[in-house]
Amino acid sequence: MIKRERLLREFFDFVQIDSESGNERAMGEKLVETFMELGLEVTTDKAGETFGSNGFNVLARLPGTMRGEPYVLSAHMDTVKPGVGIKPFVKDGVIYSGDDTILGGDDKSGICGILEAIRSIQEERLPHRPAEIVFSIGEEGGMRGAKAFDTKQLKGKRVYVFDSSGDVGKIIIGAPGQIKIFATVIGRRAHAGLAPEEGISAIQVAAHGISMMRLLRIDEETTCNIGTIQADYATNIVPDRVNLIAEVRSRSVNKLNAQANHMRDCLQSACEKFGAKLECELRTNYVSYNLSPESAVVRDLLGAMDCIGIRGFTALGGGGSDANIYNQKGLQAVVLGTGMTKVHTTQEHISVENLVDTARLAQALLTH
Repeated sequence: MIKRERLLREFFDFVQIDSESGNERAMGEKLVETFMELGLEVTTDKAGETFGSNGFNVLARLPGTMRGEPYVLSAHMDTVKPGVGIKPFVKDGVIYSGDDTILGGDDKSGICGILEAIRSIQEERLPHRPAEIVFSIGEEGGMRGAKAFDTKQLKGKRVYVFDSSGDVGKIIIGAPGQIKIFATVIGRRAHAGLAPEEGISAIQVAAHGISMMRLLRIDEETTCNIGTIQADYATNIVPDRVNLIAEVRSRSVNKLNAQANHMRDCLQSACEKFGAKLECELRTNYVSYNLSPESAVVRDLLGAMDCIGIRGFTALGGGGSDANIYNQKGLQAVVLGTGMTKVHTTQEHISVENLVDTARLAQALLTH
């Protein structure tokens, strides 16, 4: 049986371990210690060295008492900012933090749910399939821990990633890929008062290019956004350089590439019109995935949900997660709701009931 108070206590302990992306070591060390206390084989890697983090991915193995392919249960240990000095509290059955930090339910709700499931299985000596547990670093901002993780270590091919907003029961079977666009428009500097006609304003060129772009919601599968426009000049200088950073997301690879190329072409056209130069890189951050609602990874999950009285439903996601990377590496991965709400904001919260249901579902996956 899932022990509600123990689960809540561990969740409180874990969210108070500072683990913003790039600073996950303390959280990783705590997880290694926890797995060893549970008697599991545990290993770490050097993933942090690939992107400047002091942390590491953690892999633990739970031997099974039943035959069957191991299921891979996954969550990530890093948080977004502001995630230092979190002070959780419960009000009317819901867990909050103060107004100056996130809560960290993204994704320590997933971590704690999986750990409580393992404890419960061990205490009650429940028959269960083998499991491989992967807790990654650097998920926020590009799934960098998962990218560095060697999936050849895994015997399991089905991955259940506990890392989505929405009540327990939500199953994300498709999510977009993302291309980041890094562009620099190079014009010609001149004195804005004495000889502005001798200059080429990089800001004007960039603005013209942006004005021709299709932006934000393109269709039901595709979105794009310009997040950064950077130029810092005195008003008496015609600016000769502007930097832009943008993104495109789509569940269709063809649409993803087409929209990224469209945005680059708009900037190129503007540069040609005004005599400026464009430097532009289209960087694929991750690729989309789409699984059938009838696939075994979904069917078995729905069966586990039925066993514990949770209504399962499939959905399409709007953001990337470690599941994108696992699917890209040849595994079958879906993302599961844990009840986290208003993630990445200081209003983030999660109900105690969803936290408990996350643990119940993790247990059911391994025992049904």
